[in-house]
Parts: sequence; structure tokens; C-alpha cells
Amino acid sequence: MVKTINLPEAIFQDLTSITKELASIANKPISHAMTLSLIIAVYHAHLKDPCARDSFRQLISSLGFMSPETFEKTWDTVPKKTKENTKK
Repeated sequence: MVKTINLPEAIFQDLTSITKELASIANKPISHAMTLSLIIAVYHAHLKDPCARDSFRQLISSLGFMSPETFEKTWDTVPKKTKENTKK
């Protein structure tokens, strides 16, 4: 059964960009759902390694996450990354 989710615009744009990259690599059409499935598979594969899981747990517990409500209100106002900003 297909479910609909709402994504902030910036996250949807990243998902679309990754989907296009994967389609280019695979040389065949890739859907957003297929992209998410691949991302989830990579996540699960990465966390099977106990060292990676512990490192990820430490990293995520040390981050100052905002509440889901605040995230959804503010995410689209986060400045977009540009190639210039990522070259620093």
C-alpha cells in the first residue's frame, strides 16, 4: 500500500537530485521511492557494523536536534548549499 508523506522543499529537492544521479549511474529510470529504498538499504547495511553503529549513536546523541514541529516550520528557510559554499 502506497502512503503519502510531506517533505520540506529542501529535502524534496535533495531527494530529486539524488534520484537523478542514481538514474544516471544506473542508466535507467529511478523513482523517488526507489531512491528512498536504496538509502534505507545503505543505512541498514552501515548500521550492521557494530563500530559504525556505535559511532553513529554517539554522533546522533550529541547533536542538538530541534523538535519535529520546529524542524517543519524552519527547514525551508535554511540557506541552500551552493557549489561555492561546499568548496571551502
